[in-house]
Amino acid sequence: MKKIVIIGAGFAGLAALSRFYNYHKRQGLEITLINAKQQSSFLPLLPDCLGRGIRQEYLVLDLAALSHKKNFNFIKDKVTALELAKKEVSTSVLTLNYDFLIIASGSETNFYGNAEIEKNAFKLDDVQDAAYLRQALDEKDYDAYLVAGGGYTGIEVATNLRVYLNKRKIHKKIIIVERSSSILGALPEWMQDYVLANLKKSGIEVFTDTSIEKVTGFSRPMLIWAAGVRTCDFIQDLKVEKNTQGRIKTDACLRVNASCFAAGDAAYFSYKNNFLRMAVQFAIMQGGCAAENIIRSLNGKNLLSYKPVDLGLIIPLANNKACGIILGVRMQGWLPLLLHYIMCIYRAYGFKNKLGILKDLLAGK
Repeated sequence: MKKIVIIGAGFAGLAALSRFYNYHKRQGLEITLINAKQQSSFLPLLPDCLGRGIRQEYLVLDLAALSHKKNFNFIKDKVTALELAKKEVSTSVLTLNYDFLIIASGSETNFYGNAEIEKNAFKLDDVQDAAYLRQALDEKDYDAYLVAGGGYTGIEVATNLRVYLNKRKIHKKIIIVERSSSILGALPEWMQDYVLANLKKSGIEVFTDTSIEKVTGFSRPMLIWAAGVRTCDFIQDLKVEKNTQGRIKTDACLRVNASCFAAGDAAYFSYKNNFLRMAVQFAIMQGGCAAENIIRSLNGKNLLSYKPVDLGLIIPLANNKACGIILGVRMQGWLPLLLHYIMCIYRAYGFKNKLGILKDLLAGK
C-alpha cells in the first residue's frame, strides 16, 4: 500500500485530499494529513468577524471528524523537519515515511525577527486569532488602532475595524502603516487610488514609506500585524530553491523532486515569465493538480503541467465597496463585493457553514 502524506489543511491540502478520496476508495492508498491545529480555518472571511459579525464557528472545518468520514489518517502536530532524500517527515513526536508528499502548509505572519512586536501584536492567521482580536475589541478600551501592512489583509482589517467602531459610536484613530511607497504595491494604480479614496472617506489614515519597530506615544494602542507572510520553519530549513518568503520553486508539474510536490502558498510557481501571487483559486487548483500527478505517477502515466486559470482578484472593503478585475474586466462598487461574498459562500466548508455565513452577512451584526 502506497503512503501519501499531505502537510497542511488549507485550500490546497483539502483540494488534494478531495482528489485522493475519489481515487483511493477504489485503489487503497494510505493517506495521512498532518496539520498543526484541529481545525482548518476559512481565511478569506476572518476580517469580517470584526466588522460584519460573522461567527467563527462558520469558518472552521473539524479535521478529526473529516478523517473519520473520509477514511484518512489525521495527525494534529507541527512538522519540524523534512528529509526529502530519505522520504521522511518529522513532527514533534514521530517520524513518518512516505512514497509521495504534498507540501501545502500555507503561510504565516512574518514578524521579521522582532520579538517584542510578535509578543504584543495581534495577527490574523486563523479563526483563533480572529476570536482573540474580537474579544480584545469587546473587552478593552484602546485609544488608537494601528494596522501594520497596506496589503489585502491590512486594508480589510482596517475597514472592518472602522465598521466595528462606528456601530458602537467609538471615535478613535485607525492608522495603516506601510513600509513600501504605496499600498497594494503589486496592483494597478487605479485600484490603489480607489482604495485610498475609500480609506480616506472612512477616516482611516495611511502612512507609506514607514515601518513600525515599536509603538510609543499612545497609552493603550492596539497593534495588528499584517505586514507580510512567510512559510513555516521546516520549509525555511529545506535545502531547495525558494523565494524571499520561503516559497518553494517547483517545476511545471508542481514537483520539488520525483516524490514531493508543493501547492498553494508554499509553492512558488513560474508561469509565462512571472510568478503566481498567493490566491485561493490557485491553491485549490494546485492542490488538485498535485494529487492528480501523484495518481498518474502511481499508474505510470505522464504528468500534467499545471495551467493556472486567473479568474481575477477583488479587494473587498467593509464600507460595502470593492474593486477588482474579474475575467479581465475592471469592476468597482457593490458588484465586486457581492461577487466576493458569493464566491466565499460557495467555497466555505459544508452546507451548515455556508448558510450560517449568509445569515450573518445579512444580519450584519
